[in-house]
Amino acid sequence: MLLRYLVVPILFATTVLVAACAGPVVHQTVSMDSLPSSNESQPGDRRLLAGEWEYEDGVVVRLTLDEQGNGRYPWKDGRFGTRKLIGHIWHGMWVQKANDREGGFTIELSPDFTEGKGRWWYSRIGADRVPMHMGGTFHLSKKTALLNRNKTPSAP
Repeated sequence: MLLRYLVVPILFATTVLVAACAGPVVHQTVSMDSLPSSNESQPGDRRLLAGEWEYEDGVVVRLTLDEQGNGRYPWKDGRFGTRKLIGHIWHGMWVQKANDREGGFTIELSPDFTEGKGRWWYSRIGADRVPMHMGGTFHLSKKTALLNRNKTPSAP
């Protein structure tokens, strides 16, 4: 009796597979414009992030970042770290020692890398490694670029 219930699905699956394999191959033309540009998937030059930035999330906090996009900020003894920069998307993490919190962020930068809109979230609050607090959004704008301090200025 069980065999009677299995025969119909097996015959149906076999018919579908044979029909699919016997059909003509259809090639689809893909426009090169629809493919992402190579720099969108390649790691970006983090030196673009070096300098002073203003973080706006209700209040303004000044961030000073090095050539790797890492730095400190005065609010709650905070640290700001860049994990990756791909195209105009900036991913990183933040830590605040004074209130024992940490989390992550993603920023979509403008075409000239001078400002961006971001989203931040908690990954830990105290001992809670799965916090229910949601995080929020912010705006970031670059105020000054750090010049390479190791270079000797050229003679006039």
